[in-house]
Amino acid sequence: MSQGHVLGIEGTAWNLSASVFGDDLITLHSHAYAPPQGGIHPREAAQHHAQVMKDVVKRALSGAGEIRGVAFSQGPGLGPCLRTTATAARALALAWNVPLVGVNHCVAHVEIGRFATGCRDPIVLYASGANTQVLGFLSHRYRIFGETLDIGIGNALDKFARYRNLPHPGGPKIEELARHGQPIDLPYTVKGMDLAFSGIVTAARESRAPLEDICCGLQETAFAMCVEVTERALAHAGKEEVLLVGGVGANRRLQEMLATMCRERGARFFVPEQRYLGDNGAMIAYTGKLMLDHGISIPVGDSRILPCYRADEVEVTWREPGEGIVPRGPGARTTGTARGAEAVVTLGEERVEKRRLPKAYRVPPLDRRLIAERTRAEARLIAAARKAGVPTPIIREITADTIVMERIAGPLLKESMIPEHLREAGRMVGCLHRAGIIHGDLTTSNMVVLGDRIALIDFGLSVVSDEVESRGVDLHVLFQTLRSTRADHALLRSAFLEGYRENFPEADQVLAREQEIEKRGRYL
Repeated sequence: MSQGHVLGIEGTAWNLSASVFGDDLITLHSHAYAPPQGGIHPREAAQHHAQVMKDVVKRALSGAGEIRGVAFSQGPGLGPCLRTTATAARALALAWNVPLVGVNHCVAHVEIGRFATGCRDPIVLYASGANTQVLGFLSHRYRIFGETLDIGIGNALDKFARYRNLPHPGGPKIEELARHGQPIDLPYTVKGMDLAFSGIVTAARESRAPLEDICCGLQETAFAMCVEVTERALAHAGKEEVLLVGGVGANRRLQEMLATMCRERGARFFVPEQRYLGDNGAMIAYTGKLMLDHGISIPVGDSRILPCYRADEVEVTWREPGEGIVPRGPGARTTGTARGAEAVVTLGEERVEKRRLPKAYRVPPLDRRLIAERTRAEARLIAAARKAGVPTPIIREITADTIVMERIAGPLLKESMIPEHLREAGRMVGCLHRAGIIHGDLTTSNMVVLGDRIALIDFGLSVVSDEVESRGVDLHVLFQTLRSTRADHALLRSAFLEGYRENFPEADQVLAREQEIEKRGRYL
């Protein structure tokens, strides 16, 4: 191990923080910007950082030994804040003649979480002001299984708090009020492993219910969405650990809901101590140390800030490449019982019984509503897809929470990933979209290989829509799955699009929208 300590400076948004890390945390000092009213004003936050930078760094260096490197948050974040932080880091690295390390803020949250809790290979829920993502490690990168399609969970809470003149940040006050309320019904928007919060914030603002009840409903609904997509990623990837990171991770109700979900699935839940959850210099110093130990630094001339820096752009060479590979299935599925993200599926020789399970992490009224709505919609749209020419199971029987259907025997697509299978999957999704049906959970776990055909299953999140946006999100969910689980995702994506274009005339329009969805900034 290299001798000396690494100084880390974090200043992506409202909090300026500096830390020194050696073999363990040496020092950590922070100074937060508090807006006089409303949310964060980027230029004012940057001015705050510039004013307190000297004192924060000086305090962090107190008692530290020799500094062998300076790490800084290179992005994502607010441009003015990032520039102030980067300028200070460059000046110190040049003055001390030590390497400079540019750290991805999101990856740093994950790495300090792994360090602080001792978990090895988790599915990560990263819930912060501007980001909400579900990540997992594969082939030297943190792959994004799903994420917000509009605003981060923390920003959603803050937007509502500002509307009700609650102090910034809004999350803690909403949490306090929610303890004394009864949850109201609010929109629940989950699309595969992606989710959206704008609708729920608008509905909460328009509600005339008591404030405590609105806060309770806002928390219960938004957090249930986060836990659901985390569970879906956990089931798809076959992992056994869940790690919660990010500032919103300090919310006790969110922690409780994730812990409940993990107990139900037999997975282990990890959350770091409070000082490592929000934006902090320790996560930058520690991740910078990992990078420096593996020979990663950046010339000062190339150290531009990256306001839209995504976690999956970072090559994580400090972890073994074999870690995080999604397990391959055994081939054709046999009889017996299997548990997915939403339901228990009993496989017989000729029929399948899919029973949606109550989720203890969701409040009962919301849970009952989702189970009933999804069961009815699934049965109806499976039949409609089959009528449109897509291989799907034949429905035999339906109750409030259970569908009995024909058994479609064969390996899941994720167990048999070759270009021709993806090409046929594209043809079938093209048929589906031509019929005005959006699958809603278009992952390789929900496609079955039948020789040279691909059958679609699990229509639990399906809707009827002719909108280009909805079709684009459908493809986005699949492409996220390919990127998060396969090193050859580009080849498989191309094969899928070949088939999709064959059966759907507006394919290029949908693909253009999917690419627009992919490019949408998540740091808002």
